[in-house]
Amino acid sequence: MSSTGSEGVVQGVDPVIRANALAKSFGDFEAVKGIDFDVRPGEAFGFLGPNGAGKSSTMRMIGAVSPATSGELRIFDLDPATDGRAIRARLGVVPQADELDELLRVKENLVVYGRYFDIPLAECKTRADQLLEFVQLSDRAEGKIRELSGGMKRRVTIARSLMSDPDILLLDEPTTGLDPQARHVLWDRLYRLKQQGVTLVLTTHYMDEAEQLCDRLVVMDHGQIVAEGSPAELIRTHSPREVLELRFVDPENRSGPGLEINEAVSEKLVGIGARQEVLPDRILVYAENGEEALSEVHRRAVEPEAALVRRSTLEDVFLRLTGRTLVD
Repeated sequence: MSSTGSEGVVQGVDPVIRANALAKSFGDFEAVKGIDFDVRPGEAFGFLGPNGAGKSSTMRMIGAVSPATSGELRIFDLDPATDGRAIRARLGVVPQADELDELLRVKENLVVYGRYFDIPLAECKTRADQLLEFVQLSDRAEGKIRELSGGMKRRVTIARSLMSDPDILLLDEPTTGLDPQARHVLWDRLYRLKQQGVTLVLTTHYMDEAEQLCDRLVVMDHGQIVAEGSPAELIRTHSPREVLELRFVDPENRSGPGLEINEAVSEKLVGIGARQEVLPDRILVYAENGEEALSEVHRRAVEPEAALVRRSTLEDVFLRLTGRTLVD
């Protein structure tokens, strides 16, 4: 008998998405290089990585709009190569760029989209009203698309994707380009969807977004999965609890120290913390106790221009696994 865990994930049932050795090539370019993953009903599953990591190519295969080059992909235990129409009928898709019709009003965008699924007109109007209330845009129902902010357009796009009452919602970089307030509003709406039992599959290169939304995630780099687990598991496994960030200024170049200066300073910090990462703009010292690490820095007569102790994040995990930051 299946059950629902505290995070809304249905336990003891088969995955709704399963991939084995999934690959996608464009000519000689391998965008996705034989990855394995599964997505469980009711969970929020993320693909985390920088631009070009293979996240969007994977999402297009899941969306049954781009065929896999090789490997196996099953969605609802169906094969996208032969059952694409049936799969797409049960998916909601939020693409990277909003594709709203600017000639239609806000509510009309939802109603027209719903008609593509053969939903009766009266039912489309009812659902549109409910979904605009859900995304907190009821007062904009008769407004024009071009009058909306970027965050509002994103919420309309999400509402539109829900018109068909999908079992899985695919979100490709859902908050790229939005300001922090708009991002948090969207996070809240997505969390509420998850509470209602909708399975969320999203791509992002924002570490805080992945930590906020995802029950589980895979970290991708150059078309491969380099780590998998919950955000807490990944951080616990691949990084000490805290990070000490040290910034130095070259007296002859106040605009910044550069990599050579930081590398020279790092030689004086050997042995502090579990490990160090030397970046062009700062030195990262990974330690269980960041304040103790900072005290040791001062004891060695090394005086940074600025110092910050923070907790480890998924960005630190990515840096540990790949040698580069998520925004590289």
